[in-house]
Amino acid sequence: MSCCTANLSSSLTLVPDSSLIDPPRWYAVYTYPRHEKSVLGHFESKSLEAFLPTFVTESRWKDRRVRLQTPVFPGYVFTRIHASHRNKVLSSPGVIRILCFNGMPAPIDDAEIESVKRCLEQGTVLGPCPLLEVGERVRVKSGVLEGLEGHISRCKNDRRLIVPITLIHQSVAIEIDVQLLELVNTEADGLGRSLGRSGSDRRV
Repeated sequence: MSCCTANLSSSLTLVPDSSLIDPPRWYAVYTYPRHEKSVLGHFESKSLEAFLPTFVTESRWKDRRVRLQTPVFPGYVFTRIHASHRNKVLSSPGVIRILCFNGMPAPIDDAEIESVKRCLEQGTVLGPCPLLEVGERVRVKSGVLEGLEGHISRCKNDRRLIVPITLIHQSVAIEIDVQLLELVNTEADGLGRSLGRSGSDRRV
């Protein structure tokens, strides 16, 4: 009996968990112009997790105005897949390519996607904005968006929080009350210092 048990044990092979070797990550999928919504539909029909952030715009059509859901990032749909499943994405009509680095699909930080999702879920005023390389990095310290990080900027005299998707060099801008923000500063004397706090010489 012991001999059979030994032989059986030696024949067993441990199969590594594929989810550990190839975990699902978010990727940016580049589409043909005005094909974002159809690509989203194709992904959903294949049971692929997908995300297409949109904002409302108004357009004149004949004798009336219509409200349209416009992609925040024109030409891009985001999908969360195993890299080995990318053929399911590339075979979908309307898809041009997955953004890659050194020939491999380039993943997007989960936190960046979740930040954009959170802005949409809370119904904040959202709009596209170029990704800024300068400006204070801040964190929302209270309210429904507490914990969200981004950069502060001005846009048409309004204060806005810039939430980036670094890989595609684009971002979204949301209107924010500056009193809800605090600086994200690695210097000891700057940690936790709120924007607009008495004694601060910073203006935003």
